[in-house]
Amino acid sequence: MTHPKHILERAGLEPKKSLGQNFLFDDGLLARIVAAAELSPDDEALEVGPGLGALTRQLAAAARRVVAVELDERLLPLLASELAGLGNVELVHGDVLQLDLAGWFAAPYVVVANVPYYITGAILRHLLGSWPRPRRLVLTVQREVADRLTARPPEMSLLAVSVQHYGRVRLVSAVRAGAFWPRPEVDSAVVRIDVDARHLAARSPEAEAAEAAFFRVVRAGFSEKRKQLKNNLRHLGHDDAAIGAALARAGVDGRRRAETLTVAEWAALSELL
Repeated sequence: MTHPKHILERAGLEPKKSLGQNFLFDDGLLARIVAAAELSPDDEALEVGPGLGALTRQLAAAARRVVAVELDERLLPLLASELAGLGNVELVHGDVLQLDLAGWFAAPYVVVANVPYYITGAILRHLLGSWPRPRRLVLTVQREVADRLTARPPEMSLLAVSVQHYGRVRLVSAVRAGAFWPRPEVDSAVVRIDVDARHLAARSPEAEAAEAAFFRVVRAGFSEKRKQLKNNLRHLGHDDAAIGAALARAGVDGRRRAETLTVAEWAALSELL
């Protein structure tokens, strides 16, 4: 493939640091990312930040339809040229965080993206909190973020619990910094998130209320670092007796800290509180 630097130089452009633009240019790695997504000829895919279209072309060869959302309007002419002739690719200029996914997808879809560090959490919240939800996400993120997403107790975080609530998260592969141009200062990794079928089923008021309760309890639990769980849960407005009773029924020691709890323990507490 043509090096991203040469493509941009011909167009008189430079990467935007403010958008976290680091372009993958390793064909073998791009193929492994697409393989990790396990796309079928009937699948629809969402690509966030297609950049110069290298990954988009491979997605188009594997999926029935690809919606590629690019925020940087400077890249649109380049993308239109690079993707010319690919009738199953829909190029969208916009911010994925403002995208009404229901207007583009009628059923669960697959997300494949190289995600800038500073908006990884926001993108995950938007995609997993929207409808329809993706059934699978394959994301290239900074290695630090990958480690947080795949963490286990006692190293959980609000991000880890929030994403693992929806399904299984696993590390696919490490990505060396030299696979990008411009070269980032840190290494990256590819993670895959498989959303549980129960989170893909038709929404109901009961399910939405349970999900809202889960996140209220988790946010309260992580509200103040280094504090014991029983103290942080006071932010929910319950008295100590109610909190103690819920912790006892859930089999959770209130002296523990939030990062030591499993997703299942959070689920039990949210039902009780």
